Amino acid sequence: MAASPVTPLDYMAAGYWQDFLANRPIAGGMAYESQLRACMLDESLASLQRVDTLLSQIRRELIKTERWSEEMLLVDEHYRNLMVFLAFYAGRVLAQHWQQTPHWYGQFELGKRYPELALIREDFYQHMAVVYREATEVTEADKPPLFFALEPIGLRLFGHIDRPFVAVQGDQVASGLYQAVSARLPAAHKPSIHSTDAPDTAPSFTKDSTTTNKYADSRNSAAGIDSIDRQVSIDDDTKAGARVSTVPTVDSQIAFSEVSLDKAQTPISNLSHDASMITEPASPRTQKPAPQPSKHQSPQSSQVPPEPLAPNAKLAPTPELFTQLMTELKEIEVMQSAGESDYQQASHILEQFEQYIAKQNTPRAQVKFAPKHLAVKKQALLKLQTAAEAGNTAAMLRLAMYELLGEGVTAETEAALAAGAEWVKQAASKNDSRGQRLLSKMYYQGLGVAQDIDNGKYWLEQAAKNGHAEAASVLEQWQQAQALITTQKQEQHSSKRYQLLLASVVMVAILIFIIV
Repeated sequence: MAASPVTPLDYMAAGYWQDFLANRPIAGGMAYESQLRACMLDESLASLQRVDTLLSQIRRELIKTERWSEEMLLVDEHYRNLMVFLAFYAGRVLAQHWQQTPHWYGQFELGKRYPELALIREDFYQHMAVVYREATEVTEADKPPLFFALEPIGLRLFGHIDRPFVAVQGDQVASGLYQAVSARLPAAHKPSIHSTDAPDTAPSFTKDSTTTNKYADSRNSAAGIDSIDRQVSIDDDTKAGARVSTVPTVDSQIAFSEVSLDKAQTPISNLSHDASMITEPASPRTQKPAPQPSKHQSPQSSQVPPEPLAPNAKLAPTPELFTQLMTELKEIEVMQSAGESDYQQASHILEQFEQYIAKQNTPRAQVKFAPKHLAVKKQALLKLQTAAEAGNTAAMLRLAMYELLGEGVTAETEAALAAGAEWVKQAASKNDSRGQRLLSKMYYQGLGVAQDIDNGKYWLEQAAKNGHAEAASVLEQWQQAQALITTQKQEQHSSKRYQLLLASVVMVAILIFIIV
């Protein structure tokens, strides 16, 4: 999907995700944000089960408090943002399994690309969809690789026998995001389970949430949707195990504990051997024991956990914004006048940390390192800062990445974001096209800077002017879209003028007829 245009919804999806990862509030506010964070959104299929459980809990809470009104909630920005965020997240998980970049289209673009779709303009659940795989992978018998992720969310929250949901693509709306995404996975990666509600760690609104996890299962039937509420007891140890299942265990950190503190304090140029130990294979993770059926469950009714993902379906631990920057730092050469030696030494060490993180199937914030290795990383970052202060733009950008991720030399979160943004601005001001493209994305997404579309477009143009191929491609597509919009407006204006002229002629003819 590299050739697909970057759409405004793509920027919005990336901005929402970056804000969520950075613990920043979503623009406009989002309902149930704290409960959603407790679901541990680690981009896994299991996380979609937790989201489905949360949606069922929200549904019951709304019914209980007599606020269960689809019409009223859809005009509440907080609830709309919740549903849109979850749609973006589900599209992200699905695209990860196809090893593609998700691209979001609004109704106007969908109508242009897929005229066969009968889209209803006023239907909130049909106003956007994600393309999650290349068109070249689709056979003539296949439907377009589209996912209207808001449909299963709406059904989960509001579906009932008198409120059936009709899918845009003609198939049945899935009863949850886990089921909907699983149905679209590559054949080799489809889970072997059929239930969409394996017990998990979504927060409960009840007081006894530490011992009981209520969840609902909405199923489609010929007449509509029947809601079935079930209770499953989960002991505290099992819940704790599920919470940390995506975090490297103590065993997986053994390879990190072998660097002596003395070595960690030696000059960074002598530490390449020590840091290379990071890439040694980690010990197998300890398997979590299967939860025992409670007294309310028979052994036959126990839920089966999802199968582990295939190796080629591994989730990316680092946000795409920064993986692309790392690739550009290697592939796009920019002449440096100073600090190159310090930059190369620091990069050699930090690259080995990045290689280890890339092998993990978990967000990078959850990857653990021994204190001695963190000392190695800190020295590399200080060396990187020295190169940046000398004027090396590559060092500026790499240091900025760590600051924006909360892993740099600045401790306080807000100060780190400001420092990261400042380093990117310095690199961009020195005509480094990589920095200009990154700064453009930051302005579009409001990452480290106030969201500013005009500034985003300015730096996009500067990056394209300085030879950044991807920026030039995005700018060209943007300009084509603007030209199309302008043409449509002109056509609409001409059509209105023609209608007014015709009306005038008719009126004159009527007056002449009356007079004569």
